[in-house]
Amino acid sequence: MSDIDRSVVAAIHHKKLATGVANATVNRTLALLRAILLRAVHDWEWLDSTPKVRLLREPIRRIRYLTHAQAIRLLSELPEHLSDMATFSLATGLRKSNVTGLEWSQVDIRHNQAWIHADQAKAKKAIAVPLNLDAVRVLTKRIGLHQRYVFSYKGRRIEKVSTAAWYKALKRAGISDFRWHDLRHTWASWHVQNGTPLYVVQELGGWESYEMVRRYAHLSAAHLKIFADNLSPLIKPSALIATSSAGLENSLSIS
Repeated sequence: MSDIDRSVVAAIHHKKLATGVANATVNRTLALLRAILLRAVHDWEWLDSTPKVRLLREPIRRIRYLTHAQAIRLLSELPEHLSDMATFSLATGLRKSNVTGLEWSQVDIRHNQAWIHADQAKAKKAIAVPLNLDAVRVLTKRIGLHQRYVFSYKGRRIEKVSTAAWYKALKRAGISDFRWHDLRHTWASWHVQNGTPLYVVQELGGWESYEMVRRYAHLSAAHLKIFADNLSPLIKPSALIATSSAGLENSLSIS
């Protein structure tokens, strides 16, 4: 590890880029290298210092989400088992691994709730999952299909969702540039657009950082509307009435 210097880091950087991968992919390798080197210095005390590992600039991606009409069209094109999973994802915002790994022991339909254990959550914190009507309807349909897992196909747990059937359904629905994970973005976007506070979305979605949820803030300005009206008006109401009347007279004379 003592042989790893700036030139080695630069070589890794250039070699990864030469394969044609995106900056984000290169950064995952560099971030792992940086984490190991930092632990070697501060935790394990194997090294006295570490070369600086700079990450590449990543383009800011626009949040990809569906309208209700697009979502309904996609669900109608998916085979039933994938449609149920997608509906449940849109109803709860759960990550793919939490949906595919959901067990009946984690569901309480009677009280309209489910839960994700801490060791199953990305942030390593348990998540309480309130179930809305769509989620309950999906779960009710799945009762008895598999003894352990909620989502199964032909008696086996579903582990992969980005299958040929998924991509064919997207094509038939006329939806492009959409991943399964974007169902979670869609869920969060709908919540924000319908007025759910960001801190509530954060707790519902199991995000560790509030900054992760702020990317959805621009989708709703309802909480800012009251402050927008704090400014004194520049145009008097009487002026608006006069302008409207003049416009109406001109249109009548022209006709």
